[in-house]
Amino acid sequence: MLSKACLVGAYQRKLEELARLPDVALTVVVPPSWRDERGVQPLERAYTQGYDLVVEPIAFNGQFHLHFYPGLARRLRQVRPDIVHVDEEPYNLATVQAMWLARWAGARTLFFSWQSLNRRYPLPFRWFERTVLRWSDYAIAGNCDVVTVWRAKGYTGPMRVIPQFGVDPEAFRPEPDARSPGRGFIAGYVGRLVEEKGVDILLRAMAGLQGSWRVYILGEGPARPALMMLARKLGIAERVSFDALIPSTRMPAYYHQLDALVLPSRTRPNWKEQFGRVLIEAMACGVPVVGSTCGEIPNVIGDAGLVFPEEDASALRAVLSRLMRDHALRADLAQRGRARVLAHYTQAQIARETWEVYRELLTTP
Repeated sequence: MLSKACLVGAYQRKLEELARLPDVALTVVVPPSWRDERGVQPLERAYTQGYDLVVEPIAFNGQFHLHFYPGLARRLRQVRPDIVHVDEEPYNLATVQAMWLARWAGARTLFFSWQSLNRRYPLPFRWFERTVLRWSDYAIAGNCDVVTVWRAKGYTGPMRVIPQFGVDPEAFRPEPDARSPGRGFIAGYVGRLVEEKGVDILLRAMAGLQGSWRVYILGEGPARPALMMLARKLGIAERVSFDALIPSTRMPAYYHQLDALVLPSRTRPNWKEQFGRVLIEAMACGVPVVGSTCGEIPNVIGDAGLVFPEEDASALRAVLSRLMRDHALRADLAQRGRARVLAHYTQAQIARETWEVYRELLTTP
């Protein structure tokens, strides 16, 4: 498996679960780090038992479409895989590189995609995309919209909907005693600080909320200065905490502080929410979740949280006010959220579904 996402320690739990399944000898290739608008994500070694986690230098680090691995051919000669699982979008150079090398090595191939909008890319990325769709033996889609996109673009091979990662329910579990009584209502946001994530909507909603409350915002990104300025303009700066990124293994403790996790994403012409992983992490921790109607959010939440129309700060304020007053509702949503994760979104379940794809690949002519 080739995956820069597996730099994140919490995500590696899926790899351990996958390696435990019958007839799996797993090697996962990751870069030493990855750069994006949040900064640099270094490799976290958190769950590394039962498989080989190997580091390969990466060219054009931070260039989502153009990065590749100069030493990948040598690595494939050493491993001699039956399957090469490329945990990348088909329009990326790294995916084309891995697909070409896998075909040269006689391995079956598959790619993973979160692309839920039918976008036309310029050359050479459109060529990358066409080549991967022609060469790939299988595709895994993060949600149903992704299937629609790649069928419309001409991919005729087998596809299956499987989220990229689940949650380890032992690491992400409720800790009710973590919330000290009398400290007021705490709403939180976790993720990139960019315009499409709608954090400004959360701040505007909280600004009109009566009672004792605070907002915890964990993340980095280019919108951070503007959001801090907005909090000052709204007169709520002293109630808003902007927290620096922490290792993924410390995220459960962060969620335990919250009375609600809010994901207020807004749709843009080139983006909509593809899943919202922070939702299932918070749900696993017994934290009620609130999300907008953007993209996949309502499908992830199901009946285990509350949904408001995207861009509507007044509607979000009403939802948060209800949660703030109704302790019984918060307790009910906490239980339903945890149950939904256990039923649909554990790392073990995601690993088994991925393993079933591997078996299908190897048994289908």
